[in-house]
Amino acid sequence: MDHDQRFKVLLREFFLEFFQLFFPLWVGRFEFARVHWLDQELFPDPPQGQRRAVDLVAQLPTTMVPQPGQAEAERWTVLVHIEVEAADSVAPLRRRMYDYHYQLGQRHGFPVLSIALYLRVGMEGSGWDVYEEFFWDHRLVRFEYPYVGLPALEGESYVAGENVLGVALAALMRLPEGRRQELGEIAMRRLVKWSENDYRRFLLCECVTAYIPRTDIERQGFEIQLRQSNAPEAQAMVTLFEKLKRDGHLQGWQEGRQEGRQEGRQEGRQEG
Repeated sequence: MDHDQRFKVLLREFFLEFFQLFFPLWVGRFEFARVHWLDQELFPDPPQGQRRAVDLVAQLPTTMVPQPGQAEAERWTVLVHIEVEAADSVAPLRRRMYDYHYQLGQRHGFPVLSIALYLRVGMEGSGWDVYEEFFWDHRLVRFEYPYVGLPALEGESYVAGENVLGVALAALMRLPEGRRQELGEIAMRRLVKWSENDYRRFLLCECVTAYIPRTDIERQGFEIQLRQSNAPEAQAMVTLFEKLKRDGHLQGWQEGRQEGRQEGRQEGRQEG
């Protein structure tokens, strides 16, 4: 599955909701209405010279000084870097989070908040992860960054919550055995009825249909069930998708998905 591109699109569109959901105490510190998304950031990976891309980097003003001693012109601007990790282990990501954080700060000269979003590793649900480097018994580097581990969160409460992104992301959270499809249908019903524009509702619903089923066979069956269902919300989802596709609103999303798959294959060949 093309996890990276799906979440790049989803988090750009629901950036404020992401903070409201997982970092509510920080919401008042950023001016979300003035966010500027930086172009894909590429960094060399010496000594081979391979290049890696960070997932998302937002530049935005703050409502308070995040770091004493900054120049006056820069004191209200920060970068928020979000890395989406779909691997079964977080160990390889920790060094990359440190490298990305350091290189973003060096390139742009702004304070950087790096956040990891784990899709398959739950850890404690949310908290702070750490990367350290030692020289014998002396610690040379300690880098901490906040993380969200979706599989450790209780999805049922998010399905019933008021945050639309949380309803969609519940599909990747811990759900009671035997109730995944039922809760997926509840989530779809709520999202289809939400007062979002068509494109935003589609992104949320697409996330549910992608992750509630656990296998490709289950996924195909879930989509067929939606198309054949007489339930109003299921028909509304199908109609929404066809309307957006017909009007050309999904072209950029579909092209981005294809680019994401190509990038993933390229990185896989480099790491192999």
